[in-house]
Order: sequence, then structure tokens, then C-alpha cells
Amino acid sequence: MTDLFNEKAKDWDANEMRKMLSSVIGSAILEHVSLHDQMRVMDFGAGTGLITSQVAPLVKKIVAVDISEAMLNKLVSKPELQGKVEIVCQDIIHQPIAEKFDLIMSAMAMHHVKDTSKLIQRFSEHLSHGALIALADLDKEDGSFHPKDTEGVFHFGFERNPLQIILEKHGFREIKFITAHTINKEGKKYPIFLVTATKN
Repeated sequence: MTDLFNEKAKDWDANEMRKMLSSVIGSAILEHVSLHDQMRVMDFGAGTGLITSQVAPLVKKIVAVDISEAMLNKLVSKPELQGKVEIVCQDIIHQPIAEKFDLIMSAMAMHHVKDTSKLIQRFSEHLSHGALIALADLDKEDGSFHPKDTEGVFHFGFERNPLQIILEKHGFREIKFITAHTINKEGKKYPIFLVTATKN
């Protein structure tokens, strides 16, 4: 599989909008999820660890999952994540991880996965009973958020009600959506939601 982020990984963290967005999503997760020092967390689509870095000091362990080896190499090189984070470079839809988690978090990664229902099913299978999800992504948009012909974008954001139905179908309850942030870009507004839920 081609690593679409191989070149992008080099200066990924230098992008001001990306840093700001990661900061506000991370803050929203810290505000809306009760973290504790025994928690085992999966960061799905972890990239270079911009969200992982905010959560790692408060939990026991984070497994950073991504299909981009270049991004994960950048993550694992960060001194503050040494000993706290394990990286897994694989597609969990086709190759699940043989462990369960207390929380699965994800920021701006779901729109890169073709089959949303299958992804949510996998999240459910990777969670212990009573465990949590905290997923952030774009509200439904007109396709103008990413530059035209960007590879690996399967959804122009998500409508909240259909996503809630998918979550319910795969055994999630106490589903809550908030608007974590709104990006203003070239005169357009792009709301970013954070959805939290508990596995039944």
C-alpha cells in the first residue's frame, strides 16, 4: 500500500492550522472524557501524535494506530512519548489488534476510511464493556475542505444523525455530539464535531 503521507510527514507538525485544530480537539477530549491513569487507549489514525501527546500523560498506555509508517516514525521520535506509546502500522479493518481498550479516540481520520459502518464495528470489537469512544471529524461539507483530487478522502464529512444510527447499531449508547471547533477557510465555515459514546 502506498504511504500517502510519506512526504507530508516531514513537516506535518509545522502547519499552524493543523496544530491549532489538534489542540482544540485534544482539549475537547480532555473536557468531555474522564481519563484515568489505568486507561489503555487506542489513537486511531494517530499520525504524528498531536492528539496522543495531549492524552498520554493522563493514561497508562496509548497504542497509536495508523497506516502511514512515515507518520508513526515521526510520532515515536518524540521524547515525551517514549515508554508510553506503542505504534501499530496496520489497517485494523482487515487486521484487528488482539487487545481491548478503555477508550478509542480519533481526530480527522474517519473521512479517510471508506466503510464507516465497518470501522465503527471494529472500534466496538476492540473495546471492553463500558469503554468509551471520542471521535472528531468534519460535519458534512460540500467537498471544498480538501484540495481537489486529494487522495484517500472517502467522505466529505458526516451527518450527525446517520452517524449516530451507525453507532447505535454497533452497541454504543449515551451518544453525545458537540461542536469542538469551526474552521474558517477561504470564506467558508467547516464545523468539527466530537462524538462521545459508551459501549454497551
